[in-house]
Amino acid sequence: MLTAMIPVTASIALDERDLDERFIRAAGPGGQNVNKVSTAVELRFRLGGYTMLPDDVRARLEKLAGRRLTLEGEIVIRADTHRTQERNRAEALERLVALVEQATHAPKPRYKTRIPRAARQKRLDHKARRSDVKAKRGKVRDHD
Repeated sequence: MLTAMIPVTASIALDERDLDERFIRAAGPGGQNVNKVSTAVELRFRLGGYTMLPDDVRARLEKLAGRRLTLEGEIVIRADTHRTQERNRAEALERLVALVEQATHAPKPRYKTRIPRAARQKRLDHKARRSDVKAKRGKVRDHD
């Protein structure tokens, strides 16, 4: 049995067997059809399914998914912006592909910067000056 693959990058593609679509009634525009037709789509993507994702990409995807990740390891994307099932379905798939594509980019490592010695000395000198100014603000005492 041949299954379709949804390309994300040159090396990563999503297997359609990991996708479940459910159509539900949507709030918002729709006119008289709003209470009769289920146009909103709830797209579920199983992380532990047939799609082979590198471990680092999977970890970043779980972090990026946030609240959309269920305890069962599914990413749930709901699209109900448009009036038709087809457009909502396409939007949900686009958002999933964009999320996976974003997870493929490794964050740039942060290198700790060193504070120059002159800058540290300048800060300490300023602190000492301010301390001296504040110390001299006390009440004047009569020494006689």
